[in-house]
Amino acid sequence: MDHSPNHASQPAALRAVTLAAAIWALAGCASMAPPPETPALPVPAHYAMSAPDEGTPAATTSWRDYFTDPRLQTLIAQALENNRDLRATALRVQEARAAYGIQRADLLPAIGAQAGMDRSRVPADLNLTRQPLLGSQYQVGLGLASWEIDFWGRVRSLSNAALENYLATDAARHAVTLGLIAQVAQSDLALRELEERLVLAHQAIASRKESLRIFQRRVDVGSASRLNLTQVQTLLTQAQALGAQLIQARAQQANALALLVGATVEPAPNARLDEVHLPPLRAGLPSDLLVQRPDIMAAEHQLRAARAQIGAARAAFFPRVALTGSLGTASAELGGLFDSGSQAWTFSPSISLPLFNGGRLRNNLNLTEVRRDIAVANYEKTVQGAFRDVSDALVARQSLAGQLAIAQNARAAQSERARLSQLRYDHGAAAFLEVLDAQRDLLVAEQQVVQMRRALLSSQVSLYAALGGGALAAPATDFTPTRPAP
Repeated sequence: MDHSPNHASQPAALRAVTLAAAIWALAGCASMAPPPETPALPVPAHYAMSAPDEGTPAATTSWRDYFTDPRLQTLIAQALENNRDLRATALRVQEARAAYGIQRADLLPAIGAQAGMDRSRVPADLNLTRQPLLGSQYQVGLGLASWEIDFWGRVRSLSNAALENYLATDAARHAVTLGLIAQVAQSDLALRELEERLVLAHQAIASRKESLRIFQRRVDVGSASRLNLTQVQTLLTQAQALGAQLIQARAQQANALALLVGATVEPAPNARLDEVHLPPLRAGLPSDLLVQRPDIMAAEHQLRAARAQIGAARAAFFPRVALTGSLGTASAELGGLFDSGSQAWTFSPSISLPLFNGGRLRNNLNLTEVRRDIAVANYEKTVQGAFRDVSDALVARQSLAGQLAIAQNARAAQSERARLSQLRYDHGAAAFLEVLDAQRDLLVAEQQVVQMRRALLSSQVSLYAALGGGALAAPATDFTPTRPAP
């Protein structure tokens, strides 16, 4: 029977490899993290404002299907491509993804190739032969760095926490994207409102300039008083002041839109509010917001990350087992590295148990539990904020529709009043002050109709964003990690 060292070492090495594989399979099976629980909804089961059941769900309606106006689609597309805030948010997602990859790597052993040469000299007085001894050793192989066997799920919990942080960051990116879409839409609607109001102001200025010219000739021929002339001048200066204010506001609004878009916005004086048609949306139930609002999903992932950190803090109280080893060849001669019998291996398990650390582990556990409670409070606050956003948008949509109808009726009445006042003045049955008041009120009524139309459209945009518009229609990210089992 062959009793050479090479043959004797092979079963031992095989047993070591088998043991390591078995430990690897068992590692991470346990978890000391709290069980996943979603807090109860801190809001009513239904919205206070009754919403119609017809309409499309906002979450499954992409922004291109909701905002069908070509100019608005172009602006939103430019913003999604050029906006710096959105770009920074996307980079933070990549950062969280890399951090998750680093933490996940701790679950696997770190194996590396290694090669070395040792040469030594032993003095004569330290050698039995009383002769200086020169020695060399060459080795080549694979080395296993200190690998923690995750019996208590500490490393797995840290990996889960990093994963949830990555998912929370990605959900936050969707929230920023939705917010940017809504901001661009709101800014473009505000710009269109100012353009329409400026057109009305310019029309009023042109009309009153003509009235001033007519009254100037009447004063020159003595058929009108100077008081009437000054009244017309007053009416003109009021319209000119409004026009100057609207020009300033339009320029500032264009600058704000350019900042959102990340590029220069070409003026569109012919763009009108009535060209924007937004389809009706179905509000659904408050519980639907849990899977529709990206900010709620981000808060939920942050809560799960906090729970995973508790599991890691609990596991830190238990013994920590680590493995270190190597497998390769060794020889006193460089040419003998791969000769028969040159196989060499080491297998070095170690265990460490915390005995005294000044309360560090206990305080670390308390810290993770407090952060879990903070995450619960933030989650509930986010849900309550989403509920309010939807409720406010529903109230605004219903109320502003009625206000727009009232403003349109008021404009029609003021237009008729201005016409009748002018007729009465032309026939000498009324003073010019009556015409002055009627024309001033007509301009205000025309401005209010435009403002109400824009406010109604803005409420529809707000409702789309509050319901998580396009959240379930958004394309998936290029990296979708698999959620580990609890």
